[in-house]
Amino acid sequence: MSGEGSIKVSYIFPNGDKYEGECSRSASGGVKRSGAGKHTSAGGIIYTGEWLEDSMHGKGTLQHPSGAVYEGEFKDNMYHGKGTYTFPDGSTYKGHFQHNRLDGDGSFTDTKGLVWTGEFLGRAALGLKLQHTTEKQALFCNL
Repeated sequence: MSGEGSIKVSYIFPNGDKYEGECSRSASGGVKRSGAGKHTSAGGIIYTGEWLEDSMHGKGTLQHPSGAVYEGEFKDNMYHGKGTYTFPDGSTYKGHFQHNRLDGDGSFTDTKGLVWTGEFLGRAALGLKLQHTTEKQALFCNL
């Protein structure tokens, strides 16, 4: 097979991880995950989405055994770009990520359904606003 094009594989790694999806063969003959595929770790983490050169890269969904789920953009195996992270308790963050961290404008919806919007920087959140919705309009309160 030439170095171009993709092949479909089903592979079980020595550690028990499984991959089903597309791969590409390099000029040297090596095979790397590239294209669409599903990787299930032996520990129960499931990634379904796009791959590039053996890395989660593009759009995808990462499910953790805890119930946490990230759906969005990946770059070099990290949350990077727009996405939604659902925490095990059901609360969610929708917004921007950079290198696996919250980064930029986003909204956090807590377990009671309250929506907090603002700028998120890792574990810090600056100038968050609590959104109140009424039948006629949404009001914002600075905190």
